Amino acid sequence: MMFSKSCEYALRAVIYLCIEENGVKMNIKEISSKIGSPEPFTAKILQTLARHGVISSQKGPGGGFYIDADSEPIKVIDVIGAIDGRDSFDKCGMGLNTCNDSHPCPIHDEYKLCTGKLKELVTNKTVSELAQGVKSGKYHLNSIQAMQIAMAS
Repeated sequence: MMFSKSCEYALRAVIYLCIEENGVKMNIKEISSKIGSPEPFTAKILQTLARHGVISSQKGPGGGFYIDADSEPIKVIDVIGAIDGRDSFDKCGMGLNTCNDSHPCPIHDEYKLCTGKLKELVTNKTVSELAQGVKSGKYHLNSIQAMQIAMAS
C-alpha cells in the first residue's frame, strides 16, 4: 500500500510540528519549507488535519498550526485516517472493487499480509516517536535536508 502524496505531506507536517515545542504556532510557509511541500497544498492538508482534530490552528496575528500541549499523543493512524481514510488498508492492491477473501485478486494474500503489518505499525506508533528520530538526526523530512546531510559526511 502506498500513501497518497497528501498523506505523505501530512505525516511530514505533523512530525515537524511535533519536533517543535508543543503549543508553538507555525505558519504554512515555514512548515512547507521544512517538509518540502508546495504552500497551497500544505495549507489544504493542514486545514484538513485541524478539522479532524489531529492538530490545532489559530487564525490571526500570532496564529498558525500547532500541536496542543494537552492533547493525547497522536498516533500515525490518526494522520492517515484524516487524509486517506482508515479503510485505505482494506483496499485491493490491484484496485479491484470485488477483491476479498472469497474472490481474491492475484496478489490478495501477500498484499493482505503486508498491509496488515503496516496497519499494526501505524496503529501502535506515535508521531512523537517518529519525531524523536528526526530530532536525533537519524531520519530526515525532506530531500534537501537529506542531501545536505550526505554532503556534510
